[in-house]
Amino acid sequence: MPTLDWQGVLTGQPLQWILSGFLTTLWVTIAGMIIASAFALLFLLLRLAGGNTGRRIVSVWVSLFRNTPLLVQLLFWYFAAWNWLPLVVRDAINADHSWSILPGNVWWFTPEFLCSAWGLGVFTSAFLIEEIESGLQAVSGGQRQAALAQGFSSWSLFRHILLPQGLANAWQPVVGQYLNLMKLSSLASGIGFAELTYQVRQIESYNAHALEAFTVGTVLYLLTGVLLGLVLVKLGPSTTRRSQRSAQMPVASGSENA
Repeated sequence: MPTLDWQGVLTGQPLQWILSGFLTTLWVTIAGMIIASAFALLFLLLRLAGGNTGRRIVSVWVSLFRNTPLLVQLLFWYFAAWNWLPLVVRDAINADHSWSILPGNVWWFTPEFLCSAWGLGVFTSAFLIEEIESGLQAVSGGQRQAALAQGFSSWSLFRHILLPQGLANAWQPVVGQYLNLMKLSSLASGIGFAELTYQVRQIESYNAHALEAFTVGTVLYLLTGVLLGLVLVKLGPSTTRRSQRSAQMPVASGSENA
């Protein structure tokens, strides 16, 4: 039976490559989650308050990014859209900036990082819009009417009633989309299979087996996924608070009508 020489992977340059890729994935995940959440919030509000035009815009956005393969989108952002930027912007991004170094020696102000985070963000936003929209539809019409009867504006209704309850209804699917983003970010970090195979050859050149490297990486990502899932579920909207608000709203509506 062949044995695995863990010292070949867990020390020296191979370990640095594994940890660097892992930390890059984490930072790309965080940036992608922020972008995806911001776009989802913006387009949900547009769908609710933008009339027919707003709903058409959101439908086009969702259809475009949900139905186009992720790898195709990443290659587009990295090789096509990047070259459309003004030269002065590209030069500024390619320059060295001490403030762009994140913990773990990850450079975020680079074409690779920005294109990866942006591509993952817009891709995931299309799915978040649909998941949260399903949660919003589960909010009863009585809740909406009670809020409007109390003088809530469209924005106040969305911010204080629909969005919290919609998130509470759809939080588990939303967590699943965030976790999926984390898994996909490892693909985005490499921008294709060639980069992955290059890193494997580099590791093997240090007399370390690629299987060991993949095992270490798999364990790191598995543990991160489990921990991230637990944290996101813990941070999700409270079902108890949602139930209490649901119980209070009809009472307020009844008193208003009285």
